[in-house]
Amino acid sequence: MDAQVDVRMTLNYIIDSSAERFGDSPAIGMAMQEPYTYRNFHRRILALATKLQKEGIVKGDRVAILAENSDYWGMAYLAIVRLGAIAVPILPDLPESDVHHILNEMKVNIVFTTQRQVEKLYEFSGELKGAIVTLDNSDSIADTLDVVPFSKYLQEAIHAIEQHGTPEFEPVEEEDIASVLYTSGTSGHSKAVMLSHKNLTANAYSASALADIKPGSVWLSILPMSHTYEFTCGFVLPLLSGARIAYAGKTPTPAILQRLCEHEKPWAIFAVPLVLEKIYKKRVLPQIEKSTALSLACKTNIGRKFIYKKIGKKLKDFFGGELGFMGIGGAALNPEVEQFLYEAGFPYLIGYGMTESSPLIAGGPLGDKTFAVASTGKPIPGTEVKITDPDPETGVGEIIVNGPSVMQGYYNDKEETDKVLTEDRWLATGDLGRFDDEGNLYVTGRLKNIIVMGNGENVYPEIIEHKINSFQWVVESLVLEKNNTLEAWVYPDYEYVDEQTSGQSGQERRELISKFLEEMRVTLNDDLSKASRITKVHERREPFMKTATHKIKRYLYEV
Repeated sequence: MDAQVDVRMTLNYIIDSSAERFGDSPAIGMAMQEPYTYRNFHRRILALATKLQKEGIVKGDRVAILAENSDYWGMAYLAIVRLGAIAVPILPDLPESDVHHILNEMKVNIVFTTQRQVEKLYEFSGELKGAIVTLDNSDSIADTLDVVPFSKYLQEAIHAIEQHGTPEFEPVEEEDIASVLYTSGTSGHSKAVMLSHKNLTANAYSASALADIKPGSVWLSILPMSHTYEFTCGFVLPLLSGARIAYAGKTPTPAILQRLCEHEKPWAIFAVPLVLEKIYKKRVLPQIEKSTALSLACKTNIGRKFIYKKIGKKLKDFFGGELGFMGIGGAALNPEVEQFLYEAGFPYLIGYGMTESSPLIAGGPLGDKTFAVASTGKPIPGTEVKITDPDPETGVGEIIVNGPSVMQGYYNDKEETDKVLTEDRWLATGDLGRFDDEGNLYVTGRLKNIIVMGNGENVYPEIIEHKINSFQWVVESLVLEKNNTLEAWVYPDYEYVDEQTSGQSGQERRELISKFLEEMRVTLNDDLSKASRITKVHERREPFMKTATHKIKRYLYEV
């Protein structure tokens, strides 16, 4: 490939070309605040890169970002990769021990952080050669650690380029590593995924084919940028399209989300299924169940679709009324909730992927007349997907992926890399799936999660869990094998239970939960094959431990 192609597939090229094309258009900022224009954002990135270079950061060095979302987060990231250095985004909810492991293994020079995260650095015994910069401008811990507020750091950087101009930076090519991201998977073994500039840009370019993105459209960001889902789809994609990113800046409770959406009127939001599932259970189902007329109407196809359309319009209004699509990914969406969204005409886009594929592999249904509910849509442009060793009856086998978005490998771990990546760069996802006749991909579960019963029948626990989670009083569940039988652990919605038992005794409350659990078990078993039936259902009184995208860490509960 020639050098020009190498440049076009870098993150640096994307932000350079966007600054040139969209200049004074708004680019990025905190929600309900004045955003930076593309030109001003670009200028600050170059200034920060100059300062990092002056402080000794060179191509291949690692710089960590341990912080919540902000426009400064994106500015710091793009300054790091401008030099050919490697950004190491760290999930904000990781415990201190994991943060220390990452900083040590990566031999990080500089850390961009916030007051909420900086305490994880107090006891760090490794060496940080450079500054600790607080993206929220906090200096309240200056007596404990030597920190520099970001605004001061940025002002010094801008002053330097005003005095001396922007220096030459070492050339950055498409195959250079841009990020090392530590997975927070359900298997318990965190791996350091190396993603090149081309991995990330190719995925963003491919994702841009899924929707007609208008320059100036508003994208509200509520998921952590340190996860590839939000980074590629909610950061790189809008920036290459001339859109404006607005960061929520706080945990998006329904009330906060509604207020932000009223003000920003977003065109795009990326969310995990939990957001939509909560809205469905808390706002949609109660609305129908409290009305005899609505409940009766929903028993017919025509009536249900009419009512769902009305509710879908209200739901779109809740998100500001201008929503072009809501991207849903990071975990599987409950089929019942998706059926509602589809029939309600709500503009949603299912995405399937993984960190190792930068992350998007397949998506739908925007504008796709052959999309099927419960599928993840079709492979994105430029990505090839196959099913290996498919079952002759069901067509289910392991999903493998090839394309420019597939990672370079796991950092310093050839053995694990060789387990999932072939010489011709086919990535084994560890997910099970199948295709339908229209080319829609269905993900049926994790290969490691299959439960093989005594009679040899394979049980996919995720399918049963989706059925359990459809019950209005259930928040989440986990199906496990014990002595060749299946048992379910259920975390109830205690707010719902409180509403049903208002004014009753603790004993009556416990009896209602026991009644719910047993009735659910009986109803569930009527809808399951003999091998998949649940023998016991247990109440769990606290949420399960989850990954950043709200998938349960199954390995913690398996015996």
